[in-house]
Amino acid sequence: MSSNLTPRYVQFLTLDTLTPQRFLVLALEAVRKAGWDIRQPVSEAGFCAYTSFSFFSWGEEIEIRIEGTQVMLKSECTGNQLLAWGRNKKNIRKFIELFNMLRRTLSEEELSMKYDAWKPDPAPPAETTELSSLPPTAGEKIKSFLSIFRPSQSHAVTSILIDLNILVFLLMVVSGVNFLFPTTFDLMRWGANFGPATLNGGWWRLLTCCFLHIGLIHLLLNMAALLYIGYLLEPYIGPLRFASAYLFTGIAGNVMGLYWHGLKVSAGASGAIFGMYGIFLALLTTSLIERSVRKALLTSIVVFIGYNLISGLKGQVDNAAHIGGLVSGLLAGYIFVPGLKKPDRPLFGYGSVALLGILLLSGGLFLYSKVHSDYAKYEAGIRHFAVMESMALEVMHMPVTTPRDEVLQEIRERGIYYWKEDIALVKKLDKLHLSATLHKRNQKLIRYCELRLKSYHLLYKELEEGTDKYKDSLKICQKDIAAAMKDLR
Repeated sequence: MSSNLTPRYVQFLTLDTLTPQRFLVLALEAVRKAGWDIRQPVSEAGFCAYTSFSFFSWGEEIEIRIEGTQVMLKSECTGNQLLAWGRNKKNIRKFIELFNMLRRTLSEEELSMKYDAWKPDPAPPAETTELSSLPPTAGEKIKSFLSIFRPSQSHAVTSILIDLNILVFLLMVVSGVNFLFPTTFDLMRWGANFGPATLNGGWWRLLTCCFLHIGLIHLLLNMAALLYIGYLLEPYIGPLRFASAYLFTGIAGNVMGLYWHGLKVSAGASGAIFGMYGIFLALLTTSLIERSVRKALLTSIVVFIGYNLISGLKGQVDNAAHIGGLVSGLLAGYIFVPGLKKPDRPLFGYGSVALLGILLLSGGLFLYSKVHSDYAKYEAGIRHFAVMESMALEVMHMPVTTPRDEVLQEIRERGIYYWKEDIALVKKLDKLHLSATLHKRNQKLIRYCELRLKSYHLLYKELEEGTDKYKDSLKICQKDIAAAMKDLR
């Protein structure tokens, strides 16, 4: 037994004394009065309409279908919500109330005039594969839970990608990885994206990262988003474009994450998923998709993107990968447009996929070489920083029997000197093209060195003057140094 997973409500009415033509006119007037968008063309057999987007709704599809002496009224969600919260039933009730009101107020002559004005098509349009004729929900409805994982003609790649992501997760769990909170070590072992590892020969992590997830909740959220956009987008652009776009935007998002915060361990399909939303957003700004469909979906897609980007500002989400995937998806979408406008010329489709590959290879190599070069310089600089830090700290390990003048000389010529050199070095390194994480770390290093330098100046004065009046200031400074070191860790 199959069950539709999309929230909907269905009700049947009888025509009674109304002819199908008069019912159609009253139905059209009721929908217009409700403020819903009527999808053209309208046929003798019925039509579809779409409710407006609101804060509480992603929009619903209203289908009115005349079947002999009965009429089917169906309201179905078009967005990626799991619950309708009664909206579908309210839509049908609203339609019936408006319909009955109009039936009481409109005369026979008015109905005839309105019927002539609407001039509906004599029969419903034949199904086609053109973009403008597809419904705004997924081209093919999710008929059962198992159908999500079973490739079909309209969503083969979507199902395969979901299966691959789940398979990788199951293999991780079977190998002993915690299914809710995997460790950083486990994520790195399975191919997470991490600057030092990726830049030192682990370039393959940019790809494996697209199929790796940080726990069950992360996997479920991403697969729900992939399911929705996949069922929506794959029938429009086809399996070849969809598969290449997933890889292109996923890798592009991970490159952006690497560039922006190379010291963060990141994983997940969200960069590629944002890429898919970026592609659909690009298509919605063209004439490829029917206007009545475009309006409802454009708002839904923009709200999804905006909400998730704002949520990513919390700091635990790789927003750089989201933005990288979104921007590359927009680019891919516009590259696909010429081929989608001329489906009878397959070279356009293959050419767009080839162009994505060229852009990914050239752009990736450029950023990779640029980031790798600056990261290599940074790593060498940090190693030098550690050497000078060690030399500056040697002052603190001098024997207590060391003469005062010798201690003062060591503080002045070794301690203070090397802390100043470390500050100058970090400021120089901070001018390199580094991730935002490293730039923040540089500021913390500078703060740490300045506190050390301050403590050495206080210690020098205390010894030189032979007084303990700097004792409290030194204690405060030591506490600040401990806090700075903890922050650096």
